[in-house]
Amino acid sequence: MSQSKKLAALAGAALFALAGAQPASAQALRVVATFSIIGDLARQVGGDRIALTTLVGPDSDAHTYEPRPADLKAIGTADVILANGLDMEGFLPGLIQAGGAKAPITALTDGVELRLNQGGSESPAHAHEAHDHDAHDHEAHHHAGQGAAHEADPGHAADSHDRAHAHHAHGKYDPHAWQSVPNARIYVGNIAKAFCAADRQGCPVYEAHARAYDEKLRALQTQIAENFAQIPADRRTIITPHDAFGYFAREYGFKFEAPQGMSTDSQASAAGLATLVKQVKDEKAAALFLENISNPRLVEQISSETGLKVGGKLYSDALSSADGPASTYIDMMRHNAATITDAILAR
Repeated sequence: MSQSKKLAALAGAALFALAGAQPASAQALRVVATFSIIGDLARQVGGDRIALTTLVGPDSDAHTYEPRPADLKAIGTADVILANGLDMEGFLPGLIQAGGAKAPITALTDGVELRLNQGGSESPAHAHEAHDHDAHDHEAHHHAGQGAAHEADPGHAADSHDRAHAHHAHGKYDPHAWQSVPNARIYVGNIAKAFCAADRQGCPVYEAHARAYDEKLRALQTQIAENFAQIPADRRTIITPHDAFGYFAREYGFKFEAPQGMSTDSQASAAGLATLVKQVKDEKAAALFLENISNPRLVEQISSETGLKVGGKLYSDALSSADGPASTYIDMMRHNAATITDAILAR
C-alpha cells in the first residue's frame, strides 16, 4: 500500500478521535515533537506547561517511520509542531495534510550553519571531515495549511538521487545538526521562541527554562572538549553504520566514514563497502561502532574483514529508553563521547 493510501486510511480511523479531542488542561500547550531527541529538548523548555507528544520514540528510526492513527490526532490538535527539518522527517508532510494540522511548524535547524549533504552524490564511503562548512539561509516556519508539497524547511528541496538505491532521500543539507552541542543550543532557542509565540502568558517560564538548560549545555560542551583532548590527532577516524555524525566530526575534530548514506534506509553497495574496508585498513581507522537504530550486519562484516573491534554502541537519531544510557540529549552526548574515547584509548 502506498504511503498516501496508508495516511488516508489512518485519517479515517482517527476521525472520531479528532472530533472528541480536548486539551489536557486549561493551560497546557499541546506540542508535537517529531522524534525523541527533539521531544527531550521540548520537555526541558516546556516543563509542566506543555502536553508533549513525541511521534518517533526511543530507539526508533525517523528515516523509516510510518505514522499511526494516534499521530493524526496529535497533529490535528497541536498548538505547536517541532520538527528538525531538512527532509529528516519524510513522513511529516503527508501526515500534516492527512491530520488537518493548523499549528505552524517550527524547523529547529533555523540558524544552524549547515553542512552539505555529500552523501547525495552517493560516494562509496560517505566520508565527512571536520573542515566541511557551508552557510545557509532557510525558512523556520510555515503553516501546515500550505499542503503536503511543503516540508518544514521548504527552502531545501531534495537533490536527485540514483533511483537504483531506492531510499529515503535527504535534501541538499545534512539534517543531523543536533550532534553538535552548540547546534542543540540553537534548537533550544528556537523552541523557546515557538512556545512564546503560542503562549505569551507562559513566555517568562519558557525563557527561564531555556536559559537554565543552556547553562547545562555550555557545561556539557566544555566536558566533551576536555574528554576528547586526550585523543591524538592520528587516532580520530571512526566508522559508523550510517552517515549521522558529520556535525559531530566538524565540531570535535573527527573523521567519520559510513557504508550507508545519511538515511538508514539507503543501501550500501558491494563496491562501496569494499572501498570502505580498504580505507579502514589503509588509514588505520581508530574505532568501529554500532548505532542504536541501525542493523548491526554491516558493522559486523566490516569488523570481520578488517579485524577492527567493535567499540560499542553510539546513539545517533534517537535516544535510548528510560532505563538506557542515553535517555536524554545530555546523557546521549555524554555517552557517545565517553564510548568513543574509551574505545580509541582502549580503556
